[in-house]
Amino acid sequence: MPEKISALNADGISEPFAAEAAPLEVFSHGERFGSSFRHLSSFGGGDHVGVALEELVPGKEKNPSHYHMLEEEHAYILEGALTLKLGARNYVMKTGDYVCFPAGQKVGHAFFNHTDAPCRYLIIGERNPNDVIVYPESGRVSVRLTGEGYGKAATMDYWEGIDASAPDAKARTGLAQE
Repeated sequence: MPEKISALNADGISEPFAAEAAPLEVFSHGERFGSSFRHLSSFGGGDHVGVALEELVPGKEKNPSHYHMLEEEHAYILEGALTLKLGARNYVMKTGDYVCFPAGQKVGHAFFNHTDAPCRYLIIGERNPNDVIVYPESGRVSVRLTGEGYGKAATMDYWEGIDASAPDAKARTGLAQE
């Protein structure tokens, strides 16, 4: 039987499914980052709330420390333990622990598996197409709407680059005089 691409039936109705039915995706970047995950919400037909079942193997970090300006995230540890890096502080989280990262909380967060066993958890968040994500470690600012990233240090004053001198009479009146 072919593998289903979603939990939607022939009528477009989302039906219950086993989490293992959602495709497993594996991510790795260098020696520091890597995880595997199943996008449960996407497989189930959802697009407003993101829910993923993630597994973080020993010695790996999920992603660079970051925070969201418009999107709220939640995490619930299902099995194992990991270290939550929250700004300058570290917290050991274990099975049954929960954390919320409110939108606009300007403190970076990241998960690191400090143990010798995998850690499984649910990550839940909004899917705001206009979100702005800030990465304190690198100074990167990601603008989801445009799909672009910028250096946070490259800030501009509101009036920077704008000519504030008085316009000439033609421009003020909008009349073209020859």
